[in-house]
Amino acid sequence: VQLQASGGGLVKPGGSLRLSCAVSGFTSDYYAIAWFRQAPGKEREGISCISNTDDTYYLDSVKGRFTVSRDNAKNTVYLQMNNLKPEDAAVYYCAGSTKASGLLSFLYEYWGQGTEVTVSS
Repeated sequence: VQLQASGGGLVKPGGSLRLSCAVSGFTSDYYAIAWFRQAPGKEREGISCISNTDDTYYLDSVKGRFTVSRDNAKNTVYLQMNNLKPEDAAVYYCAGSTKASGLLSFLYEYWGQGTEVTVSS
């Protein structure tokens, strides 16, 4: 299984970015994809996930600003991030789970490399 995150960059407060996670190698359709982030000096936190049935979950601090979606034809999961704040700056990771969906890192067996998001004026 491989997960490839991309789309990070520098954005001003209030701006938007869309992250992509290209997924390959799952042998069944039952898997969830989550987005985690880790800022310097802080613990990694789960911020959003989407299940195989398109159920979605969000960390409270990103609800209403971030939207997770998946395009099964492209084997890609997206995280649309709007109204970005300086506190959203972090390295963002996508992760895959065949066990369950949720925002807890121990649920996820597969991890991609990170993509960095910087929010600064």
